[in-house]
Amino acid sequence: MKLKYIVFASLFLFVITLQAQIDRTQQPKPGPSPTISLEVPYTFQLKNGMKVLVVENHKLPKVSYSLRIDNAPIYDGDKAGISGILAAMLGNGTTTISKDAFNEEVDFLGAQMNFGSNSAFASSLTKYSERILELMADAAINPLFVEEEFQKEKEKALEGLKSNKKSVDAVASRVSNALSYGKKHPYGEFTTEETLNNITLDNVRSYYQKYFNPTNAYLVVVGDVSISEVKKTVNKYFKNWEKGLDLTTNITASTPNLPTTQINFVDMPNAVQSSIEFTNNVNLKMSDADYHAVLLANYILGGGGEGYLFLNLREDKGYTYGSYSSISPNKYVGNFSATASVRNAVTDSSVVAMLSEIKRIRTEKVTAERLRDAKAKYVGSFVLALESPETIARYALNVEINDLPADFYKNYLNKINAVTADDIMRVANKYFKADQGRIVIVGKGSEVIPNLEKTGIPIKYYDEYANPVEKPVFSKPIPNGVTVTTVIDDYFKAIGGKDKAKTVKTVSATANVTVDGVPFPLSASIKTMVPNKESMEMTAPGMGKLMAQKFNGTTGYSEQQGMRKDLTAEEIADKKAERSIFPELDFTQENSSLESVVSIDGVDHYKVKTMKGDDAVYNFYSTETGLLTQTESKEDMQGQEVTNVVTYSNYQEVNGVKLPFVTKIKVGPQNLVINSTTVKVNEDVIDADFN
Repeated sequence: MKLKYIVFASLFLFVITLQAQIDRTQQPKPGPSPTISLEVPYTFQLKNGMKVLVVENHKLPKVSYSLRIDNAPIYDGDKAGISGILAAMLGNGTTTISKDAFNEEVDFLGAQMNFGSNSAFASSLTKYSERILELMADAAINPLFVEEEFQKEKEKALEGLKSNKKSVDAVASRVSNALSYGKKHPYGEFTTEETLNNITLDNVRSYYQKYFNPTNAYLVVVGDVSISEVKKTVNKYFKNWEKGLDLTTNITASTPNLPTTQINFVDMPNAVQSSIEFTNNVNLKMSDADYHAVLLANYILGGGGEGYLFLNLREDKGYTYGSYSSISPNKYVGNFSATASVRNAVTDSSVVAMLSEIKRIRTEKVTAERLRDAKAKYVGSFVLALESPETIARYALNVEINDLPADFYKNYLNKINAVTADDIMRVANKYFKADQGRIVIVGKGSEVIPNLEKTGIPIKYYDEYANPVEKPVFSKPIPNGVTVTTVIDDYFKAIGGKDKAKTVKTVSATANVTVDGVPFPLSASIKTMVPNKESMEMTAPGMGKLMAQKFNGTTGYSEQQGMRKDLTAEEIADKKAERSIFPELDFTQENSSLESVVSIDGVDHYKVKTMKGDDAVYNFYSTETGLLTQTESKEDMQGQEVTNVVTYSNYQEVNGVKLPFVTKIKVGPQNLVINSTTVKVNEDVIDADFN
């Protein structure tokens, strides 16, 4: 069965109204230029090696503590994911304070505290500063490692892998890093179910003892404190933190840049958009003379809405919602990348446009106006960031761990303002390797590869874990004797029989709904009645009914937060032509066609095409089970053509008919999941429900 939810497009427009709206039509009036004052931190060191930097700031009665352990990148190998489990377990109690008591006290003090695998952060009002530092030190030095919590965090990590299995963005990030740096490099390795299952609690303890110690630690204290008091309390609570062994880390060299630009393609048949990343490694450190010029060059290319990439791919051509670039200086190996998520139909054109803009900044001198605007952006961001104590802490750390001169940030704006147009072109040629880049694309190969091949850029194929593979077979021949009729007959057999499906006159479902960008849970009541009556109402806790859509077979409307809009004549005609329950009952050899056999998640599916007016709708039926697992269609939304992909899973029997209890909807970049909690057949539905 395909429950025909009538709200796909309107629901995503509704989601947009739930998100914050900002009027950007009025440019704020500039205020007076602020005076820049950077405090030089007072520094001292404990006997165990931990270095402490103190910046007094008495504007507010607050204090923050930032701990950073500056180890070299660590390769976890067959236990990849161990650092994430360690990070999740730190800061949840100590050997003397239970997890609940620890977290309750932090909350009671109105404080913040969190840990990473090589870091920690805490902040509170000044009057609680000693206690929050004591708790932070206790959690860092005496962490509570118990089997029960370890298993919980391990299960969370495994669930995270499962939920990201079909995520184009997650696959793109994993493959891009693995290919750019190499799987044996700390920046290129990735977590798998196998590596997580290799990890034991004893491994976590050993990892903590080896790497989470004061040998390379820095503690930055910023706020309403006195240096003398900080020296006393830090010594009191951290003096017993035992120094670790000096680590000799041999980091595998990263993968070298390619001799010529090539496309590295990963086929994901469920992708409604292509994820594109142009990337190359760079040798760039914050201490390098090119640093400030590279920041400006990147901003001009793709640092925001005024960048070359955004103006071309979004504003001019409408290929994407946004295209950006980034440059990441690093002591070991840095990276440049340019990214965009685009419609399948324009994947090849987007690659060409992206390369064109990267080459443009390398060959065409930037205008004085663009350079001036880029400098103004950096000046404004720098000055604004100084209002945050966390920024001051980060700046102090950067000076220490990146071997920067003490006056690095005092001279920051002078360095930015000294950059010339010639500098921009020079560093663009040095760091943006347009002719030696790796273009990592994750997308639906059957739709994008034919045109990508026409670009003339060599293409190599990889699986979702960055293993090289042969070019995928995007469609297979239809077996002899298989027709639309046999596919639909098998579908009805799988759900309980065609005769049984014909007895279904109404379906009523309640569901939990999650939507990208909506931070609170939603609930839905969905009802359908043959031949084409439909109703959906969406509610949220404490907010009542947020939206509704109704069609009673003759007329209908949509309502969002009290604003009602009647269906147009065209929309009414479309709904009258559709069957709301089991559209397959109307499939014939005349109005449907069997297109091919395609693979989805490693399972072969029959691809059946039907027409909805002038638009094609594709249904995919598993060759193994006969069940409908996916539908695809295209529509115009806010002036852009988007692909709608609806997947169906967790079929359960209700009154002798199998129905999908989980429906996932992807419209453009938006995702929605409808998880049915109850489904009833031929119950609790009356005509009045659709008015």
